[in-house]
Amino acid sequence: MDRRENLKVLLTGTVATGYLLTTGCSPEDAKKAEEIIGSFSYGRTPEETLVNNKLMADTFFTEREKSMVSIIADIIIPKDEISGSATESGVPDFIEFMMKDYPKFQLPMRGGMMWLENLSFATFEKSFLDITAEERITLIDKIAYPDTAEPDMKFGVNYFNLMRNLTCTGFFTSQIGIKDIGYAGNRPNQWDGVPDEVLKKFNLSYDPKTLDQCLKIEDQQKIAVWDDVGNLIG
Repeated sequence: MDRRENLKVLLTGTVATGYLLTTGCSPEDAKKAEEIIGSFSYGRTPEETLVNNKLMADTFFTEREKSMVSIIADIIIPKDEISGSATESGVPDFIEFMMKDYPKFQLPMRGGMMWLENLSFATFEKSFLDITAEERITLIDKIAYPDTAEPDMKFGVNYFNLMRNLTCTGFFTSQIGIKDIGYAGNRPNQWDGVPDEVLKKFNLSYDPKTLDQCLKIEDQQKIAVWDDVGNLIG
């Protein structure tokens, strides 16, 4: 599977099997979650911060499920000569977060993993975690190509579509993935206006008010304050 051919519209497959299971987390996990949230807190209201804290503190995947997610993510985007693998970019943690932030993913994700486990046992009499790398690819090849998959692989195809889309989304929005693409586009809170050479080319310039209120990098992490009629006051 070519890692650069997997960027598609995010789709969620429907899997008819599986059940929901949530687990708690240790004090150490909660402390780690607080540290992570603290590094991504710009621009959030207190209410949003509370929601994020709860999401990061909760745990969805079991350890075995997290291992399975990591293995499949690295099958989808392995390490190569250009960049690191999906797990090196933090994809498993991203998928864990998405399970809690968008609960509709939970049933197809957990159900799909159970389906793949059953396929592994039926084919090799072992868990997906215990079979060889070559045997895993044999199973993944059955569900990775929707147009050619057998009808009885439908549930697996839906699951793998979800895993592939989440893996690609997580990877290509990570630092490793953005570097892999080679183009980051506009970065939030890091815009200091139209480049000087472009302004000079068209004989244009910013007025002092715009420069003072809108284009200072050091002020772009501040939340704007507006008056009752929509004027920016701070």
